[in-house]
Amino acid sequence: MTHRSGDADITINGEPMKLRLTLGALADIEAALGGDFDALQARLKNPRVTDVILILHALLMGGGAGLSLKLLKESDVDLAEAARAIAKAFEVLGPNPSETEAPGKQQALSASLAGA
Repeated sequence: MTHRSGDADITINGEPMKLRLTLGALADIEAALGGDFDALQARLKNPRVTDVILILHALLMGGGAGLSLKLLKESDVDLAEAARAIAKAFEVLGPNPSETEAPGKQQALSASLAGA
């Protein structure tokens, strides 16, 4: 898989892996966290560790990793690095809302994750 804009790198268990925001990853995130986009955005303003793990897993699958959710939960993951990588992967949706006058919903979600 080639590196594209919005891809983010992360090291898990000493191995470099790629995060990629795909439509499938977005659908997995929505399904895992429940609710519509507005409810998802509200939930991610104060994400729980479980939320970060579910989002991280969806993005890893989008990036081509074959890591199961169970194995990810048992893995050595730096939470701060994970939050930064997740925010970077979501940058593909557009600029940070603080950089625009009228941010869209996708940009607001990206900003919420950046604060994770």
